Amino acid sequence: MKKRILVSGESIIAYLGASALILPDKWTSFLPSNFTPTFIFFLFVLALLLVTVLSRNLFTFDDAGVIILGMLYVGMGFHYFIAARGESLTILLYALFIVWVTDSGAYIFGRKLGKHKLAPRISPNKTWEGSICGSLAATILCSIFIFYYPIAGYSMIEMVLITIFLSIAGQFGDLIESALKRYYGVKDSGKILPGHGGILDRFDSLLLVLPMLHLVGII
Repeated sequence: MKKRILVSGESIIAYLGASALILPDKWTSFLPSNFTPTFIFFLFVLALLLVTVLSRNLFTFDDAGVIILGMLYVGMGFHYFIAARGESLTILLYALFIVWVTDSGAYIFGRKLGKHKLAPRISPNKTWEGSICGSLAATILCSIFIFYYPIAGYSMIEMVLITIFLSIAGQFGDLIESALKRYYGVKDSGKILPGHGGILDRFDSLLLVLPMLHLVGII
């Protein structure tokens, strides 16, 4: 979206930095104990800052800031994707169902009932009616899922409240991605998945839902 070259020195540093955050902690167990994933990530951040000097500001601090933010955003989001699967397939499916049902419900009910715009300057097609109905649909269907596949240590009432929270978080994840595209003046985040808005669009809600699953203690 920022029109940086995908195969360049700074891009390779970014890929490696994001990977340091994505990979499970145990994958770096062969390294000295002071080389934690967070420290390795910081080394790549320092490398990006060094590039700003070596490139004589052809690669600017603004460029470095955007890439570092992207490394954190994508790296931590997918780290918790792997962590959720490591906990159990049930937890990962629960997160996926929240996103899928919320998105589908918001789209279906928003088209039929939507009248009041949710965030017209960011995503003009989204409505309050669609948003509320999407979260309601996710809460109902995910509650049925949890009834048959319970998550240990959480009551049904707790899971209902958590589902509502995560459904709302997922919609904020979607809006964040829409805001990014609006800022950079692009329709899609990438061209690898034509008609789907790019790969990042397929995961934008999950990138917020999965860390929130960690926040509430499920992963």
